[in-house]
Amino acid sequence: MNFYFDPKVKERFPGLKVCIGSISGMHPAKEDMEELRESVFTKVRERYSLEDLKDVNIFRAYRDFFWNIDVDPTKVRPAGEALIRRVLRGSSIPKINPIVDAYNLSSIETGIALAAFDKSLVKGDLTMRFSEPGEMFTGIGMDEPMMLIGKEVVLSDSEKLVAIYPYRDADSTKVTIDTKNIILLSCGVPGIEDDLLEQAIIKAIDYITRFCGGKSEYKLRTTL
Repeated sequence: MNFYFDPKVKERFPGLKVCIGSISGMHPAKEDMEELRESVFTKVRERYSLEDLKDVNIFRAYRDFFWNIDVDPTKVRPAGEALIRRVLRGSSIPKINPIVDAYNLSSIETGIALAAFDKSLVKGDLTMRFSEPGEMFTGIGMDEPMMLIGKEVVLSDSEKLVAIYPYRDADSTKVTIDTKNIILLSCGVPGIEDDLLEQAIIKAIDYITRFCGGKSEYKLRTTL
């Protein structure tokens, strides 16, 4: 599988980058990750406060990107920030399945937005592009598809949309308890350093393989 940036996206957002990896041959987790969850949550509580969270460089970069694509980050918060806010408020983090739970912990710990797709459901190569006006998208947990306006940055395979970048994955390629092979993305935006993207995906791979097994690889991809 290859990953491509549409020239229009490259022109609008020079320096946009992702770190893309894969894990194959996973199996259901047998070990409880509660100890890891508490360790990650403790680190977050020591590092951040609710009052200052919006001014942290990583979250400011995501917020600025959201404004640039006409998404209000005060209503649709960047993924890492949203999860961290739940931790700081003492709210529970939903347990979805071991794979998703593991990479959510990486997102909480690093602040980097992560996306994952069931590799068996992705057709052909992935392309980052702008949406087409009127294009329909059904995200995970959505009851009805939403109509896109042509300003959203999306990821598509050869047949369909798989995500609105960098905050919502499609229901059609979602990771489930039965998923054996995944494509994993750490989602960069202008202003986020390469090493942070690599750290996030390395940590996500570590957490997933620790509890679900599998073999992994990753590579940084950039518009430059």
